[in-house]
Amino acid sequence: MTFLRLEGLTKRFDGTVAVDHLSLSLERGEMLALLGPSGSGKTTTLRLLAGFEVPDSGRVWVEGEDVTGVDPVARRFGMVFQHYALFPHLDLGENVAFGLESLGMRGDELERRVARALALVDLSGFERRRISQLSGGQQQRVALARALAPEPRVLLLDEPLSNLDPALRERTRREIRELIHRVGITTVLVTHEQEEAFDLGDRVAVLQGGRLEQVGSPEDLYAAPANEFVAEFVGRSSSIGVTVLGRSDRGVRVAVEGVEWDLTDITPPAGGDPPSGPALMLVRPEALRLLPPAAGALMGTVTVRRFTGSASLFTVITDGGASLEVTGPPRSVNAGERVGIMPSRRSGGGIHLFPRGPG
Repeated sequence: MTFLRLEGLTKRFDGTVAVDHLSLSLERGEMLALLGPSGSGKTTTLRLLAGFEVPDSGRVWVEGEDVTGVDPVARRFGMVFQHYALFPHLDLGENVAFGLESLGMRGDELERRVARALALVDLSGFERRRISQLSGGQQQRVALARALAPEPRVLLLDEPLSNLDPALRERTRREIRELIHRVGITTVLVTHEQEEAFDLGDRVAVLQGGRLEQVGSPEDLYAAPANEFVAEFVGRSSSIGVTVLGRSDRGVRVAVEGVEWDLTDITPPAGGDPPSGPALMLVRPEALRLLPPAAGALMGTVTVRRFTGSASLFTVITDGGASLEVTGPPRSVNAGERVGIMPSRRSGGGIHLFPRGPG
């Protein structure tokens, strides 16, 4: 049985649709990341799950129970807010105990639950510390401990790492992933950071304008985007107009700025057939290669070289005016040099074609 199910959730604010007939399901112990740009409906969806907002239509089910009209406390969901919502006048142990006390827990059982929750986040012995004495990462772990202390059925995380600096964010992200897998709790995470969604989510749901565009593993979203929005939003990609000429012995033949390419590792949208005629080609940097100007290559000029470690990311402006990003050896070419571009010999599913009308 599906553990958590969102069924056709819709929510409007002053006539604006924030969540539009959204349906999702999670298995027990699964972690789902809600990913999308600002205004995509991620946080509203989380608030509908928590019971802080009431849907205009649709249902929320947990373990076969309809909790759509159930108060937030009675749903037994734990939530970690973006700004943690810790009480500075209470010490660490009192912060963790706060939610338990509101449920009527007292005495030895309260102390046991607080100690267990702190142990889960590796903060045993910190009970009497003041919040002001904790680092940002430790405060985030206190917020997690407080959410986990009542032993909730579902854990909700609203941009939990957004207030941390990059180095601390990466370490804390690793700690959260290990903790959630160890506890085995069903979790929904809201984030606008792709790296965070890909690192933490067993699956990722991409939202735009309140609608679900695609849900799948990070690998599926990157290699087989369902539509143009997902292809552009997930990972790095460049776009260029092409004309699809048809099938060839080696794959799909396209015309691009006066040259013809045989694309051997094309990924059609949503597993369908490649479009015919005018199309938009979205291509990952690693699916292209640089070479000296030559017949059959797309000609252009390198404008930017960004060193990324084992490789460099080159921005090339083609003679037709398109801007393409290409991965190559760190010092293979310099800014200002003329180059040719061809599909890499093994693009790894990094080229996607989407139909375009004649206009």
